[in-house]
Amino acid sequence: MRKQLLYTSLVLFLGCTAAAQNKDAIKFSQSINKDNAYKHLSVLASDAYEGRETGKKGGWMAADYIRDFFKSLGLKGPVNGEYFQPIDMASYTLSQILTVDGQPEEALKDYYVMPYQVSADGFAFNAGKILFVGYGLTRDGYNDYEGLDVTGKVVMLIKDGDPSGTPTGRNAASALNAKLKYLNDHRAAAVLVIDTEVDHIPDQLKAYLQKEEVMMKTKENLERLSTTKGIPVINISTTLANKLLKAANTNLEAVKKKITESGKPASQELGITVTASAKKSAEKVRAENVLGYLEGSDPKLKNELLVLTAHYDHIGITPEAKGEDKINNGADDDGSGTTGILMLAEAFSKAKKAGKGPKRSILFMTVTGEEKGLLGSEWYSEHPVFPLEKTITNLNIDMIGRGDKAHADDNNFVYIIGSDMLSTDLDRIGKKANKDYVGLKLDEQYNNRTDPNRFYYRSDHYNFAKHGIPVIFYFNGVHDDYHQPGDEVSKIDFPMLAKRAKLVYFTAWELANGAKRPVVDKNEDGTKKN
Repeated sequence: MRKQLLYTSLVLFLGCTAAAQNKDAIKFSQSINKDNAYKHLSVLASDAYEGRETGKKGGWMAADYIRDFFKSLGLKGPVNGEYFQPIDMASYTLSQILTVDGQPEEALKDYYVMPYQVSADGFAFNAGKILFVGYGLTRDGYNDYEGLDVTGKVVMLIKDGDPSGTPTGRNAASALNAKLKYLNDHRAAAVLVIDTEVDHIPDQLKAYLQKEEVMMKTKENLERLSTTKGIPVINISTTLANKLLKAANTNLEAVKKKITESGKPASQELGITVTASAKKSAEKVRAENVLGYLEGSDPKLKNELLVLTAHYDHIGITPEAKGEDKINNGADDDGSGTTGILMLAEAFSKAKKAGKGPKRSILFMTVTGEEKGLLGSEWYSEHPVFPLEKTITNLNIDMIGRGDKAHADDNNFVYIIGSDMLSTDLDRIGKKANKDYVGLKLDEQYNNRTDPNRFYYRSDHYNFAKHGIPVIFYFNGVHDDYHQPGDEVSKIDFPMLAKRAKLVYFTAWELANGAKRPVVDKNEDGTKKN
């Protein structure tokens, strides 16, 4: 009796398993494998591609490689017959000049201007005198501005400390903001901030100050660039400060000592000429999303679209990186995701050629500018090639080639983020595909809007989710080589990359062939729709 019951149960189980799996889906998944993954990733994450930075040679090489592969598969170019969706993007560089009595000082050695403090029009001034105001403080019993009018003046002050000699410490930023607000409110022309950090600018700060600012030329960005940033601020070294104070036959240490010992301000006018200017100049950047389109086979459903994405850009070369290796190859971030999209495109293309193509249409899209702020996917969502209302889901892959410390003992996992944020249907479909075909551990640790890492908002799926399109974001977590030159091909777990890509493939298969599109039954805040 028990044997018969066991046999019957086994038959029923095998029958259910066979029914749950689609033989065609399994057949055409075979090209999603570790060897094909290595074939693509060893090219995209090679040193020759120089870290695939947006608007740079390596980024263009990657775009060309992806386009050529899409073309070889027979995918259509959906952008007026082309595979590239150009993005109106520009690179903004800051030029800055400062002279003392007609002699130029050296930027990033004697002084610097923070790029975000300069509008597109920039600033310029020519001052025959400088007003030194000590620490620039106004408080009970002490006022560096007593009897002074700063209107239209170029003011110099000490960033850190106070008359007692006590360092500002953790409150340095807020203390400086208060000083700048006072000068801005009293219509000073500009301020020179004496900052000891300028004497030895940290490598990370220096890299930021030299880096081009890449952004899309949207109405909002152009308005932000043209907005006046308040009083011009120039950070200067103690050496340059002493050069200016020499006009009054003193120096920084002597002034500090005088203020501390007397408890009184040492504000004074310096008879020395200072000129300065800073301006941002724009240069058009070649940047494009790469799109490959596979038309659906069902006349009634092919106008609906499934979008599969990954970003092909990375952060390029870091000259200040420690060690000999300066190239951020981005094998995992996001060469692995881009590789996954290429393998999925091949699998679905083979299915279509064999007469087993998806009922709905699929857009395979690798986007650029993710590392600059999700720019490529934002551009597509604002300038969609296909109507967003016809887009049923976005499956986004961003890092599936490695693992994190939380899964060091078992890499058979993937984080899924967003799958239940807008649609319980999509959540069910994605998890069922994993159960029926793949068998990964689906970790939902980061699947919430309040996660301090904010991963839900940090990859390209979000530019679909914010338009009410259901999404799933596939992710293997952050590791020690994240955004470092150590993110190399040699550290990729290729069998696991392929397995995670298969989960996306089988989920996509179910979505592209399902009788109905996933119902959006939740609002953006996670509440149920009425």
